[in-house]
Amino acid sequence: MILIIDDDRAIRVSLTLLLERNGYEVMQAEGPKAAMDVVRSNSSLQLCLMDMNFSLATDGEEGLTLLRQVKVFRPDVPVILMTAWGSIDLAVRGMRHGAFDFITKPWNNRTLMERVETALELGPHQTPQTPQTPLLSPRRGDDTIRTVKVPPLGGSWGGVFVVGSLSPILATLDRVAPTMAPILITGESGTGKEVIAQYIHEHSQRAAGPLVKVNLGGISASLFESEMFGHKAGAFTDARDDRRGRFEMAEGGTIFLDEIGELDLACQVKLLRVLQDHTYEVLGDSTTRRADVRVVCATNADLPAMIAAHTFREDLYYRINLVSIHLPALRERKDDIPLLVRHFIAHAPSAPSAPRWEPTDDDMHWLQSLPLTGNIRELKNIVERAVLMGRLEKSPLLTSPKGEGLHSTSTTPQTLEAIERDTIADAINRHGGNLTLVARELGISRGALYRKIDKHGL
Repeated sequence: MILIIDDDRAIRVSLTLLLERNGYEVMQAEGPKAAMDVVRSNSSLQLCLMDMNFSLATDGEEGLTLLRQVKVFRPDVPVILMTAWGSIDLAVRGMRHGAFDFITKPWNNRTLMERVETALELGPHQTPQTPQTPLLSPRRGDDTIRTVKVPPLGGSWGGVFVVGSLSPILATLDRVAPTMAPILITGESGTGKEVIAQYIHEHSQRAAGPLVKVNLGGISASLFESEMFGHKAGAFTDARDDRRGRFEMAEGGTIFLDEIGELDLACQVKLLRVLQDHTYEVLGDSTTRRADVRVVCATNADLPAMIAAHTFREDLYYRINLVSIHLPALRERKDDIPLLVRHFIAHAPSAPSAPRWEPTDDDMHWLQSLPLTGNIRELKNIVERAVLMGRLEKSPLLTSPKGEGLHSTSTTPQTLEAIERDTIADAINRHGGNLTLVARELGISRGALYRKIDKHGL
């Protein structure tokens, strides 16, 4: 049963007709007192659709108080807040107090039903997490390999998903993939965020549609609207032909927004609007178009820290982060390394003249002792080089995220910070300061490279 709480009778009637046409049982409440009577007495309550204001006041305090009361009596019942676009800050406050999601008035019926269905499918067990709390922590599971086919892309290490220590993540993916829930994938470069996005798409109800991958770190702010929403010929200087935007390309499928932490604030506002309303306009065309897409985002940035520093919008964070998947670094799950090594050996190209390399126990222990700052991508390159050479090179060196050797003149153990600094400095020197080539080698965006250069004082 779904409870609609709004003091506007027209809204209650409109929502009731929409939900009942879609097969749901509905109850109405015009204010907090009537709503709490239902919450306390009705054990079949599954979802609340709640307005934030119930009198002449517009500060939303009545709605926040009611939300807190509902969560005290029925913490398992998801609450979707209803607010105007200009009051999104109020919705964000509600998300902090445990709301499941928010929609803006006036709403699109199809979008609203998608939010309702997602809340009912995930509701009792999948409320959004606070920025400080990851949804999942890795633990030991089945030692198996799950392979996902990933089209060749710059920086892709090939679509291997280890289910060893990540079995809880796989269980969550299998549960949320069929829904329309927006998912945020976090983790360092090389941990497999793109592979997880591919897995989500292939196990969703949109698997027959396109999966469009966008590296937001590679799109300048001036071209953001053209790249994402498209443009008509003549919309701006040099716009000689019509161009389809990424959201149009992803119609009926999934859009994967990688490096979302690289967006500047102005572009974040534009993205938030399309994610909230599922509508956009092509540059040079005043017609509003609907974006029928499922959104999956990824980043290696610390978004909660960026929110605290006012460089990432909190409302956008909640819009993309209904479910959070964190991929731990490979050094945090070293028991998975032998499993990955065997997989990479089986699929690595070999030189006809070189003996086939078979790793010894000492080889495995050495691989597990490496810092592997490039994660799975780095391990794959080390193993493939060993297969080609017929042996594993164990020289006292540091390895870069591409698996390239960086000779060290000292045998003193170094911190991961020092390893990262030396890796970046060496790449900059080898490429003569060409940061585009450096970022490509390290498998990170130029924006992420600039931040690391600044952090290490290079």
